[in-house]
Amino acid sequence: MSDKNRSQWDLGRFVQTLTYFEVIPLVNWIQDLFQGRSKDRQDKPDGAKQVGVILVAGATGGVGKRVVRRLVAQGYKVRSLVRDIEKARTILGDSTDLVVADITKPETLTPLVMANIQAVICCTAVRVQPVEGDTPEREKYYQGVKFYQPEIVGDTPDNVEYRGVKNLVEAAAKSLPKAGEKLLFDFTNPSTEVKNIWGAVDDVVMGGVSESNIQLVEGTALFAGNVSTANSGGFASVRTKNFSPAFNLTGYEGIELRVRGDGKRYKFFLRTDTRWDGVGYSYSFDTVANTWIDVRIPFADLIPVFRAKTLQDSPPIDASKISSFQLMLSKFEYDGELNPHFSTGGFTLQLESIKAYGGETLPQFILVSSAGVTRPGRPGINLEEEPPAVRLNDQLGGILTWKLRGEDSLRESGIPYTIIRPCALTEEPGGKSLIFEQGDNIRGKISREDVAEICVQVLQQPQACNVTFEVKEGENHANSIDWQRLFSQLISDN
Repeated sequence: MSDKNRSQWDLGRFVQTLTYFEVIPLVNWIQDLFQGRSKDRQDKPDGAKQVGVILVAGATGGVGKRVVRRLVAQGYKVRSLVRDIEKARTILGDSTDLVVADITKPETLTPLVMANIQAVICCTAVRVQPVEGDTPEREKYYQGVKFYQPEIVGDTPDNVEYRGVKNLVEAAAKSLPKAGEKLLFDFTNPSTEVKNIWGAVDDVVMGGVSESNIQLVEGTALFAGNVSTANSGGFASVRTKNFSPAFNLTGYEGIELRVRGDGKRYKFFLRTDTRWDGVGYSYSFDTVANTWIDVRIPFADLIPVFRAKTLQDSPPIDASKISSFQLMLSKFEYDGELNPHFSTGGFTLQLESIKAYGGETLPQFILVSSAGVTRPGRPGINLEEEPPAVRLNDQLGGILTWKLRGEDSLRESGIPYTIIRPCALTEEPGGKSLIFEQGDNIRGKISREDVAEICVQVLQQPQACNVTFEVKEGENHANSIDWQRLFSQLISDN
């Protein structure tokens, strides 16, 4: 090619690309130095935290605040639904996304509040305190050691335990992903992390002049630009920074894209290799001009490639180590073959979401209820042997009756659920062995710490789907708990 047919190569953009993706360690070290960032950078995207939001209702309560702390400690992205944000900050700090809403007021459960949720943990409850008042001197009331005549304070049980739970269930049903899916990127309500992890990787890195970018526009990610074959180029792409830790998509069948394109053929890449110029796993897909389509990409159909050349001896992709994602418009298919739907010039590809599909169904709504909800009015019940909540159900506004109604609204919703019915809650440290039963007959006590731990463990237990169970603590301290064994003993409500 003669010099007059060559276009001007942009050295600055080349350096900018490599710097954004931290390909030149020295340059990034200098940037960190001048911008005051520590050597252990805190802005690296985290695959575990990127996967959806866990919404915690009742996040400032005795169980709720413990659930939030455990979720955050385990790397989940948490949204705490609260009524008083200043009070919530004093209890929960700044480690969680605080949103103001009230489950008894369905109009506050807006699409923005429910956006990008992966699961809901509902720990809401009416406030019950001794008639004499709730003071430190009556701490043993909460240990089940001494009985004080209780009363409901604030909102009524029917409004909180039933109508409020039902409102939250109905809002969640509209927002939760389908069973077996995991939402990885939601561009309809993008988080701050989403805005800062995608960047352009165009053929400028090979001497070309194509140029693209990705912008968040009207509830979508818009991958657009101009592709040119000048200087032997011919591709434009956008790619995420490497996730650390990586996405673990073990057990899923593949990736689903929700896209609207321009009739061109694009490529989608997954990478397990964190090197800048390493192996990628590619899949080509055609778009329909100005039409939204769902593109399913089975992991088994991904082609291992290096610079558009197929690698015959590479192993299948390891879905437990997905370190980055990439979208590309390229002149080439594979091994020198041309893209049949390629043309130079402008292009646009809108992206609404990226999901993993085909996974095991996991609980998506965990409801903390109470042991005893079926006992008021049950034939054969000896009230003298029952805990105060059962004996005083009518005096407490039918609290257990309304809790059962709230449970039923969840069972009827079609959402994969787990209903936890703890016995008397205490402020003790927890860590005891746990006894699960079904049929609502057991009595005992359990630490709020242990209930919170159960809530978090349920999120990863397919055996806990669509089950209701009671739980109390055993006599001995538990050094470790075989959660899979505990949940496998439960019988589904279906």
